[in-house]
Order: sequence, then C-alpha cells, then structure tokens
Amino acid sequence: MFRFLLVRIASAIPVLFVLSVVTFAIIQAPPGDYSDYVRSQLINQGGASFEKADAQARAYKIAHGLDKPLPLQYVNWITGIVTRGDFGHSLFYNKPVADVVGERLPRTLALALVCHILASVIGITFGVLAATRQYSWVDSVLSGISFLGMTVPRFLMALIIVYILVFHFNVTEINSFHSARYGGAPWSWGKFVDLVKHVWPVIAIATLGGLAYNMRVMRGNLLDTLNAQYVETARAKGLSERTVIMRHAVPNALHPLVMYQGVVLPYMLTGEIETAIIFALPTVGPAIVGSMWIGDVYVTATFMLVLSVTLIVGNIIADMLLAALDPRVRLGGGTAA
Repeated sequence: MFRFLLVRIASAIPVLFVLSVVTFAIIQAPPGDYSDYVRSQLINQGGASFEKADAQARAYKIAHGLDKPLPLQYVNWITGIVTRGDFGHSLFYNKPVADVVGERLPRTLALALVCHILASVIGITFGVLAATRQYSWVDSVLSGISFLGMTVPRFLMALIIVYILVFHFNVTEINSFHSARYGGAPWSWGKFVDLVKHVWPVIAIATLGGLAYNMRVMRGNLLDTLNAQYVETARAKGLSERTVIMRHAVPNALHPLVMYQGVVLPYMLTGEIETAIIFALPTVGPAIVGSMWIGDVYVTATFMLVLSVTLIVGNIIADMLLAALDPRVRLGGGTAA
C-alpha cells in the first residue's frame, strides 16, 4: 500500500504542474490587470485626472512586477511556492496570499466536509431504501428528490432561498457566519446554533446535489448486485434478507461510490462556492470572483491551485480506499493491498 501511495503521489506532481501553468495562463488571458483597477479607483473615488491616475497606475504596475512577461511572472510565482512556501502578495488585501487563503479555506473545507458526510450517509441510505422497495411509493418519492437535486441549478435554489428569507421572513444577516452579537464572542452553544442558522442554506443546497448522485448510483448498483449469483447463493443458505443485503450486496455495490470520492470534494467545494457567492459568505467563492474582477491574479491562481490539489488528493484517497476495499485491485501487476 505504501508503494502504491508513493507512485500515485509521484504521478500527481507533473499533473499539478501542468494545471498550475494552464490556470495561470487562463487567468492572465483577459486584457488588463490590477493596475487598471488602481487607475479607475483614483479617477472615480480619488478625483484624479486621467493623466495623473494613469501615471500612478503605470508606476504601481512596474513596482509590483505586473509589467514583466507572463512566463516570468509565472516562474517567480511558482518558484516562491516551491522554495519558500510564498504564494505571493495580494494586491487588493495588501497582505500575503497565504493569509487570505488561511482565513477563507478552512471555513470552505469545513462546510464542504459537512456537506459530503451528509450527502454520502443520506444518499446511500436513500439508495438502499429505493432499491429494496423498487417501484413502490418510497422509490418514487426518493427518485423524485434525486431528480430535483440533479436538475435544479444550485444558484437558482440559492436565489429562491434568499428571496424567501429576505422578503418573507425579514432576515437581514445572510452574508455572514454569525449575528452581530456573536461576532467576537467565544465559542458557546448559542454561538454554534447561531452559526447553523446562517449556514444551513449552503449546507442544504450543496448536500442535495451530492445525495442525489449517491442515491441514483447506489440504487442502480444495488439492483444489479441483488440479482448476482452469489447473492442468490446467500439466500439459498437460509440467511435473512437483511443479512444478505447489508453484508453481501451493499458492500459490493459501494465500489463505484468509493471511486466517486475522487471528485466529490471538488464537487462539494464548487457547490459551496456557487451558493456562498449568492449569500456573500466570506469563503473561497466570493474571494475567487472578487479577485478575478479586480485582477488580483495571485489570489485567484492560488485558490484555483488549491482546488486542483483537492481533486488530486481526492483521487489518491479514492484509489487507496478502493484498494483496501477490494483486494482484486492491482497496480502494475501487483496486489495494491
């Protein structure tokens, strides 16, 4: 298993390098940079003339290396990451990018992890219930929930919830994790309940999409597994139907879902990001959109690199789980386990 892990990590390094190059190039592709934002701010809010604002914007561009060729900017950025763990300096926040990521990424990962756990547990449970009650009203209701979760856009669900909360329940604090009275307070049960009141729409929307996929895959796989010969043999031995399902059919039906774990974390992150943008929560989503809007390239590139890392790490974890679950999985002709 250790050799398997080393090979997967070694193969992920060139993939991550290519992703960093492509991401940096795409972010820099649109015309303009942060110096254009500086110029517009000087004109619109500072009352400066275009000539003075343009001169200061050019000086800012030169001072921060934004005038250098794109390949050189990338080399400086990636060299700082590899040699010093320096992800660059945020031009908008005026502090290291690592600090910006450190503030927002843990919140995003915590929300995504909660959504993933709920989506997995609820989705697999719904899939088992639907498969063991095929064509019943339970199957129809759960299939309807799955259909809605996979077809209704998450941003649309977020907009509907925002409209209901604001215009029907007069909720005003929807763009923060806590109410004003809990802002700087130490953690307590009241503060935790207040946190849940603010983030439940994000969790509900992201979870719905994840459980819909889990349920559909689990239902279809379990239906196939229940007709397998070894399941019929287990029934013929006199085992109860519950034992046959939970000990023999369900573990084998889980294989595709284990493989799905390789992409589920980025999927949950994007679900959280889409919803957080609508709710304007201080997580990764609004930071990515805001940094792209004003040209704060190092913030955008770092967040996109982090998302790429989650995809790679997720695939490695999925491969290890699958190898541990099924000894038949091979790597280079040898047993992965």
